[in-house]
Amino acid sequence: MLRDITLGQYYQTDSVIHRLDPRVKLVSTILYIVSLFLFKNVTGYVIAALFLAVVIKLSKVPFKFMVKGMKAILFLLFLTVVFNLFLTPGEPLVRIWKLTITDKGLQTAVFMAFRLSFLIIGSSVMTLTTTPNHLTDGLEKLMGPLKKIRVPVHEISMMMSIALRFIPILLEETDKIMKAQIARGADFESGNLIKKAKALVPLLVPLFISAFRRANDLAMAMEARCYRGGEHRTKMKPLHYEKRDFAAYAVAISYVVAGTVISRMIPLPF
Repeated sequence: MLRDITLGQYYQTDSVIHRLDPRVKLVSTILYIVSLFLFKNVTGYVIAALFLAVVIKLSKVPFKFMVKGMKAILFLLFLTVVFNLFLTPGEPLVRIWKLTITDKGLQTAVFMAFRLSFLIIGSSVMTLTTTPNHLTDGLEKLMGPLKKIRVPVHEISMMMSIALRFIPILLEETDKIMKAQIARGADFESGNLIKKAKALVPLLVPLFISAFRRANDLAMAMEARCYRGGEHRTKMKPLHYEKRDFAAYAVAISYVVAGTVISRMIPLPF
């Protein structure tokens, strides 16, 4: 399960999406997420699926690699669908004991499942095609105007970058600790959900110790190199917009506008 989490990982390859400016990918991802909440019918979600499929194809990242990250949120997705299915009022369709599935509940549950799936995969495209350093630079540039109201933009971007870097490292560390404890007789598989949760408690102490040790080592390394953030810090690879970046902005905005208009003009029946 831990190996299936792709958040924070970077898939190295040469593609049009990889070469885009990180600011373009951040803004486009936000626009895509907003579009998922603007679309209210089947037509909108079909357009969102087609757009996402084209982007994944252009990114050259295997679709199986992206879908693998969905395994980690299957329980959350299932829980969301069940709550929407049984707790949304509407015209009753099926009765199961004291629970009732309504037409509105079924529609909301299906749309919510697609919305969450597209949201996770769409966000994964950004993280898989952007290095943490570029992501930090892009965030810092986009939030630049907030410096005028004394928001610590550089520090926020740095913290987010370090957090993304630590996710795969801590997952790998957790996997190693689990294997070491299994070799000593620990059992993480048998029993019900509560017993499995209790079995994971002994993992927390060595995992927290490892996380604090790594954080301390990183802080000492940054201090030893006289790291200072702020206005006068230079970058080895400064960000510059190119023609393809402006074209990508145009495509993302056109997708949102065209998708919203078409979904309202041609509502497919559900």
